[in-house]
Amino acid sequence: QVQLMESGGGLVQAGDSLRLSCVASGSILSIDDMTWSRQAPGKLRDVVASINSGGSTDYGDSVKGRFTISRDNAKNTVYLQMNSLKPEDTAVYYCNALIKTIPTTTRVYWGQGTQVTVAS
Repeated sequence: QVQLMESGGGLVQAGDSLRLSCVASGSILSIDDMTWSRQAPGKLRDVVASINSGGSTDYGDSVKGRFTISRDNAKNTVYLQMNSLKPEDTAVYYCNALIKTIPTTTRVYWGQGTQVTVAS
């Protein structure tokens, strides 16, 4: 059994910063790509940022230069540092990860999401 647990969401003012964390736990052999996505009310879920096991990153156009994704492989944790937040960043933020488990199975696991609300 593998679980992903996000934390760090909340209500902030425009221009503020937040740091989201997502910890994977369970019978984990290895973790490949880790991704943050978000879904605003009435909209489709969009990928915000991703990072592979080697540390290479990719970002959605709307967050480039403001958000930074990082990971701590020893802690099975991925972070999303969000700076200069805007009201349009308001959404539920989800992490997912491609995880190889014991016994050997590889699939994508999702967290339950954490709400980020940016007031203008």
